[in-house]
Amino acid sequence: MSDDQRKIPSPPSDAARLFQDAIAELGWDADPIAIAEQVRRLNIGLPVEDEFAVLCSWLGKCDLIHKLDQAQAPLSSRDRFQVPDFLASFSTATTPVLVEVKSKTSKTLSFRSDYYEKLSNYAGLVGLPILVAWKFHSLWTVFELRHMRKAVSNYNIRFEEAMMQNLLCSLVGDVGYRIGSGAGMHLHFKKGDLLDSNPHGEERSSTWMVRFDSITFTDYYGDKAESLSDEVQELFKTWDLSEHDADSDTHVTKSFVASDQDGMQFAHTALVRLLDWETAEGESANWRSLARREKVLRSISDFRAVLKRALEERIVYTIMDIRPKETPTFLKTQS
Repeated sequence: MSDDQRKIPSPPSDAARLFQDAIAELGWDADPIAIAEQVRRLNIGLPVEDEFAVLCSWLGKCDLIHKLDQAQAPLSSRDRFQVPDFLASFSTATTPVLVEVKSKTSKTLSFRSDYYEKLSNYAGLVGLPILVAWKFHSLWTVFELRHMRKAVSNYNIRFEEAMMQNLLCSLVGDVGYRIGSGAGMHLHFKKGDLLDSNPHGEERSSTWMVRFDSITFTDYYGDKAESLSDEVQELFKTWDLSEHDADSDTHVTKSFVASDQDGMQFAHTALVRLLDWETAEGESANWRSLARREKVLRSISDFRAVLKRALEERIVYTIMDIRPKETPTFLKTQS
C-alpha cells in the first residue's frame, strides 16, 4: 500500500466542536440503538442542507451562508419560535435572509400551522426575510414563506406556484439554458483489421479493430466548431444527447448530438451532472466535503460566463434568467 493510500484525511476544522456537541447532547451512557436511529434521521435531512449550501456557493451570488444553531434555550422558546436552517447573505439582496430547507417529492409542500407560525415568529424577532428552499426530485425552488397558503389546518404550496415565485435565479444566481439542436461532439475511430463480416441478412454487419483518431464538435447549424474551450466542451456532459453511428471506408464515427426534442436545463442541475463525471464510479457526491472546498468543480467555476461564451460560439441557443411572479422588496434592482 502506498503512502497516499495510507494517508488519513484531515478532519474538518470544526470536528472538535461537533464531537463535543454530540457528547453534550447524548452523554456517554446514551443508548447506541437510539444514537443509530438519530444518525439515520439526520442523514435524511442534513445532506440536502449541505447540497443547498454548495449550490449557493457555486452559483456565484452568495457572500456568506452558514447553519444556525437550533439548540434553543430556554425550552419554553420552542413554543413560539423555530430556528430555520440557514442565515445567508447574497450580493443581489439588500439584507441577509433566513432559509428553511426541505426535500419532498410530493407536488405539494405542507407545513403544520404551528411550524409555519414559529418560523414566522423567529423571522419577525430578528427582522429578516424568511425563505423556503424546496428540492423537488432534482429541481430546486426558493420562495418566500409567505407564499404558502393555509388550507384546512396546514400551510401548503404546490410546485407550480413555487416555480412561479422562484428566487433561485434572481437571488442565488441560477440560470436556465438550452443547447441548440445539432450541436454535439463526434468521436472518430480509424479502422484497422477486419475481424468478422456478415454480408447476409437484412442488416450487414462487420467487426473492426479500431483505434481512436480524433474528436470534433459541431454548432447548432451543423457546422464544424473550431477551438472550443475545455469549459464549453464540458457543457455537453450536462445534456441528454442523442447517439448516432456512421460508417465510412476508413472510419467509424460515434456522434452525440442535441436534438430539437430536448427541453431546458438549469445551472444547479448541471452541477450535479458535472459532479457525477468527477466522482468515482459507484460513489455519490459528498456535499459536506464539497462545502469545505475552495472550488466545488475542477472543470467550471463561473458557469454563467461559460454559457455566454457558448452562446457566442453557437453551442448554447438560449439563456434564461427567470424572475419571480412577485418581486420581493429585499431584491436589489436588476437590469
